[in-house]
Amino acid sequence: MTKPLYLVAVDGSEWGSRAAERAIHLAQKSHAKVKLLTVMELGSLQPWVVEGVTAEILDKETEESNTIDTVLTPLIEKYSDLNVPITTQLIWGDPVTVIHEQVKEMHANMLFIGRQGRSRFTDILLGSVANKLAHRVGVPIVLVP
Repeated sequence: MTKPLYLVAVDGSEWGSRAAERAIHLAQKSHAKVKLLTVMELGSLQPWVVEGVTAEILDKETEESNTIDTVLTPLIEKYSDLNVPITTQLIWGDPVTVIHEQVKEMHANMLFIGRQGRSRFTDILLGSVANKLAHRVGVPIVLVP
């Protein structure tokens, strides 16, 4: 029998970190494996332009490297002594679509996600990723406060 898989959406927010913590500690008790998934939106490369201010030009490789260094690697290091199999993946795209597809493709048993993400402003305007996923994924979802 294969180990259960817990998919965790992490975005660098404190809520994403708490979701990872919950998933990893549950995985330790239930002998599951954990996959930390970060989804980067292509729109994040297009900075907001303010008249008279020149925005820094962002590139995909730099953003990926920064995200791996600041979001994924610290989580791996923090929980390395727990003997939980943890893998990571960074994918570009719409967070709701990508996370939903990954749940299906990986046959995840459970999805962990922070109740809020990095952008509260965007969540208010567009509806949160967590809320949208709660209505779409076909596995138990843990919304971590």
